[in-house]
Amino acid sequence: MAFKFENLRVWQRALVLTGDIDELTKTFPSDERFILTSQIKRATDSICLNIAEGSTGQSNKEFAKFLGYAQRSGIEVISCLYVGQRRSIISEQDFDRFYKEVEEIIVMIQALKKGLR
Repeated sequence: MAFKFENLRVWQRALVLTGDIDELTKTFPSDERFILTSQIKRATDSICLNIAEGSTGQSNKEFAKFLGYAQRSGIEVISCLYVGQRRSIISEQDFDRFYKEVEEIIVMIQALKKGLR
């Protein structure tokens, strides 16, 4: 039996993002393991997890609240990308790629949230 969130394109994209960010963080220096690596992975996972949690057995109002959490986690990922770029551990190419992907996911979350009204 499929859960509602499994059919949401935004959740599917967020799930792919978690894997891609995990791969990116494997290139970070070991001294970032408990700092930026942990923070960006938790924020990215939170996008996916909040979409799933809010979608199942919740009212539209409650789902919208969880989508808001997912949006804020997306903004946190963007901020982490800036920190990583500033520390010279995220290349400009990776920064641009992930920034665009997170931005698109945030737009998708906003559209889903708007559709719940």
